[in-house]
Amino acid sequence: MPPTHTPEPDVTPAGEHKIHRVTITVLLVLMLVQGIYLAVEQNFTALFPVALIILTMFSPILFRKKLQIELPAEFHLIAVLFTFSALYLGEVQSFYERFWWWDVVLHTTAGFLSGIVGFLLIYILNESKRVEIHLTAGFIAFFAFVFAVMMGTMWEIFEFSMDQIFSMNMQKPMLGDPSGLTDTMWDIIVNATGALLISLMGWRYLKLGDSFFVKKWIRTFIEKNPSWFLR
Repeated sequence: MPPTHTPEPDVTPAGEHKIHRVTITVLLVLMLVQGIYLAVEQNFTALFPVALIILTMFSPILFRKKLQIELPAEFHLIAVLFTFSALYLGEVQSFYERFWWWDVVLHTTAGFLSGIVGFLLIYILNESKRVEIHLTAGFIAFFAFVFAVMMGTMWEIFEFSMDQIFSMNMQKPMLGDPSGLTDTMWDIIVNATGALLISLMGWRYLKLGDSFFVKKWIRTFIEKNPSWFLR
């Protein structure tokens, strides 16, 4: 039976908190207006990714109510900005067609961010007082890499499903390969590259004590959810 959740003081710096609030508000208004327009136009293919972005914006409420977890502002902001860039700018505004590098940058970033999420998940699990496990630095880094590759693979399955079910064009055909297989393989490769980089950085932080920017995020998460941790 999980302990009763009690609100913790906000440890996010005031400046970051304001940036988070303003950015989310502006994007939410934009997505709501865009969603209404697409609904009136009955463009449900474009409306679907807009709805996913709006859902991401409300994710802290879902985490708080269902899992009793407080998401730090920087976690939420990064998730929203990435989803906005991938789904709205990429799909609805056709940035994937306008800029050849948009797909490469986003999938590399996705591997990087998924690796961070995987690292945080297993690190937090390792520190949690609810689970009696003690994992090595190598295993934590390996889990982060595998988690990121899995997330990248799930995204490719999602793209394939959207193309097959709703006749979208999320798998971008490349010259000489109308099937989209080459695009899918490059997406997986750059995603794995980003995941490998963050996994190695995490391993060096745990094993060798190197500086690691995710350390601040870990500390913020623990401070916001102290009931989950041993220390």
